[in-house]
Order: sequence, then C-alpha cells, then structure tokens
Amino acid sequence: MRVTIADVARAAGVSKTTVSRVVNGKADVDRSTAYRVREVIAGLGYVPSSGAVGLARGSSRTVGMLVPSLTWPWMGELLQGVVDTVEAADYGLLLFTCNRGAESVRRFTGQVSARAFDGLVVVEPENTLGHLTALHRAGLPIVLIDDRGHHPAFPSVVTTNYEGGASAARHLRDSGRTRPLVVTGPQDFGCVRDRMRGFGSVLPTGLVAHGDFTERGGRLAVEQLLASGAEFDSVFAHNDISAVGALRALHAAGRRVPDDIAVVGFDDIPVARHIEPPLTTVRQPTRQMGETAARMLLSHLGGTAVPDEPVVLPTELIVRRSAP
Repeated sequence: MRVTIADVARAAGVSKTTVSRVVNGKADVDRSTAYRVREVIAGLGYVPSSGAVGLARGSSRTVGMLVPSLTWPWMGELLQGVVDTVEAADYGLLLFTCNRGAESVRRFTGQVSARAFDGLVVVEPENTLGHLTALHRAGLPIVLIDDRGHHPAFPSVVTTNYEGGASAARHLRDSGRTRPLVVTGPQDFGCVRDRMRGFGSVLPTGLVAHGDFTERGGRLAVEQLLASGAEFDSVFAHNDISAVGALRALHAAGRRVPDDIAVVGFDDIPVARHIEPPLTTVRQPTRQMGETAARMLLSHLGGTAVPDEPVVLPTELIVRRSAP
C-alpha cells in the first residue's frame, strides 16, 4: 500500500501542512521538527508524486542522477551526455552515488522527498532494484541506463553486449586466432554474462580467467596463465582497463603484441587510444546513452509517453594495432 502524507503526519506527530512544507523545502519549519519529519519520511519510504511537488513549488526543473561510482572509467562520458542534454533544456542536475550499494540507496530514498527533483536517471542498479521499484511505483519518473536490458519494468537505454562479445570473437577468428583467453569482469554483472555468451557463440572459451574489471586483475590473470604454461594466441578482456593490465603483463613477459598474442578490450575509453600498441576494442556509446536517457526522462516530464521496450544503442568494433 502506498504511504500517504497523512501516514507521515501521524507518525511524526505533526499536521499534513507541516509535512507538505518540509517536502517542499519551506524555511519556516522548526529545524528539529523538519528533521523528525524527514526521519519519518525515510523510515516509511514516502515519496510524493512529481505532480504534487510541481503544484506546490512549480516544477523544480531539476532531475536527479544515481550512479554506482564516479570512478568507473566511462562514467565521465556518460555523465557528460546527461549534463549536456539537461542543461540544454534549462534543467539542473543533482548527482547521487551509491558506493555502498543497497545501504546508499536506502539513504538516497530518504532524501528523495526533501530534494524534490522531478525525475531520476539511474545507472546500472545492481542489487538495488527493490528500493527503486518502490520509488517508481510511488510516482517518481525513472529511466535506467542499463547496459543489459534486464529490467523491463523501467524505461531504459541499453547497449548490445552480446553482439559486442560476438564481434570481438569474429574479428579474432577471422584474423586466424583460435585459442583465446577470456578475462571476465565480476560474475554478478549481467553485462559480463552477455559478453561471455556472445563471444562463446563464435569461438570456444575453454581458457577463462575471472577478473574484476581492474588493471591489476587483468595483469594477474595473464601472468598466472603464462606461468602455468597455458597456450593462448589472443586475449579478450571484458573491459579496457583489464586489457591494459593484460598488455602490461605480456610486455613484461617478452610476448609481442599482436605478433605473438592479440589483445581486444571493451568500452573504448580514452586510454585505449593512447596505450602502446593502441587497443582494439568494442566501443560502447556511453555519451549517447546518457543523452538518450536524459531526453527520455525530459520528454516524460513534458507529458510524452516513454517507450515500453528498451531503446537499444549498438556497440561497434574499433580495430587498432593490438589486434589488427
């Protein structure tokens, strides 16, 4: 059952008018009272509809964005796509991170009412869907930037991880490489599973090292396989940072890239162009994903229905000297 403003008022021991004034950021509420009301809002999970907030304040002309971390290598490009689109429409942006996973999202949900933004763009909500679903059902417009497309209940922008993995495998196969080492990312990420399935649909993946999307993880994976005597003629890393680690391990071991071993990454972050040799990789359209998600949210706020099916933006294989 949806929590109402009356429920909040009853639990906080104040009037509905006081709750409304706290929600809408009015300055004439006693500080201790406002704090108590916000604590109750957080505890009950109350979320006012964007329409109610708009009537009370006019539109806030602000959207929120919830991201796992600002340290992800491609996050800057994606964020810039959102910022460019939002600012062009004369909206502001509030940025939230969830570095602590579900705990951070629980805290975030308690801030939604006080922040009173009009809608939310969310990036890859691993293990936090329950909280976001509650906000969405309570009336908060949400658009996911979800590179797996596994959450049909939400409007979303996705990319083609399966086809991206397959394109990397086809390129290696067509270049005569038949014994790949695959360095994965964390197994609980849907994108990792999709990239693995796509690659395996073209080339056998008998040699797999489970990585963590870090440079160190990619380097250690290759070092350990070389030390074990395993034979491979190529590396497909599930992100560019892991691929950089693989390149460094191969250089340290005296293996020539691409003559002895070819290397392919995924993402096409700036380092891919500047590492030596420049990295062949599968490009994710990260800035375009941010732009598209922001446009979808703004259109929804303007009264346009969002598409029922995910908006799919394709990946693209970028061939450079690490795997010509």
